[in-house]
Amino acid sequence: MDKLLRYDIVFFGGKGGVGKSTSSSAFALAAAERGKRTLLVSTDPAHNLSDLFHTTIGDDKKQLAHNLWGMEVSSEKESKRYINEVKGNLQGLVKSHMAEEVNRQIDMAAVSPGSEEAALFDRLVQIVIEEVAHFDMIVFDTAPTGHTVRLLSLPEMMEAWIEGMLQRRQAVNENYSQWLHDGEPVDDPIYRVLMNRKDRFSKARKVLMDKKRTAYVYVLVPEKLPIAETKRALALLHQARLDVNALVVNKCMPPHAGDSVFIEKRRKQEQYYMEQIQHTFPKQQKIYLPLMEEDVSSRTALGQVKEEFLFPSIDI
Repeated sequence: MDKLLRYDIVFFGGKGGVGKSTSSSAFALAAAERGKRTLLVSTDPAHNLSDLFHTTIGDDKKQLAHNLWGMEVSSEKESKRYINEVKGNLQGLVKSHMAEEVNRQIDMAAVSPGSEEAALFDRLVQIVIEEVAHFDMIVFDTAPTGHTVRLLSLPEMMEAWIEGMLQRRQAVNENYSQWLHDGEPVDDPIYRVLMNRKDRFSKARKVLMDKKRTAYVYVLVPEKLPIAETKRALALLHQARLDVNALVVNKCMPPHAGDSVFIEKRRKQEQYYMEQIQHTFPKQQKIYLPLMEEDVSSRTALGQVKEEFLFPSIDI
């Protein structure tokens, strides 16, 4: 826990239903209690933060507790905002008789696969660049595994794509200036927009790849499928040069659970998977959270999980 508090940004990912929102919220509460000015950001379409904190949380920062603010980023809203921004950037850059067709093409692109992820990434970049100066820590509650892996691998891909666009645009400008302007440089608004986006992506990528500033945490439960999915996700992130620092092993059987035949069978199965987790993920710090007696749906229950982050009662 103390190791994770050293970072500026902490991402929580994992398979759906393993307690990702609960874990990230409890960790954010623990960080805030330790005196860190903390921003908790949900990019998960399920948006469980509002339910956990019993308040409506939107796109704007809202204070949830002392030293803690929350924000829920909607991929649908971000996609619409992103498309309108693209249209705005192109205003005045295309002839009036072409504007309608260009907007139609943009609207078609808006419903293509990956468009919401691109818009969400754009918002994530904005948060990383702008909010990191105002908070001691930003905690991201991300969408389920596959989406998270794609989202976190976007910086490198987007930067490479824009670099290719810039090179092609520069070649066009050079040819144009040779033909019509006697070699004098041509002011190109589209080139300037692309350069601005490249700079933003480069800044965000630098922060996300900085192992001293950004940490990645995966949440799983001691069961076969979450372990397998976590193994695949960590391998994919490693390919993108992003290494996961810690694992939150959630819903572990507490010592006081009893000794019935059913409990003993579950405990034996869990012990097998605990050993598998230790063997499969030897490099990651492990944080073990117990299975709670009731579902975590209140601030009181969330506070109990927070205490487990600060003072763990399960020692594996």
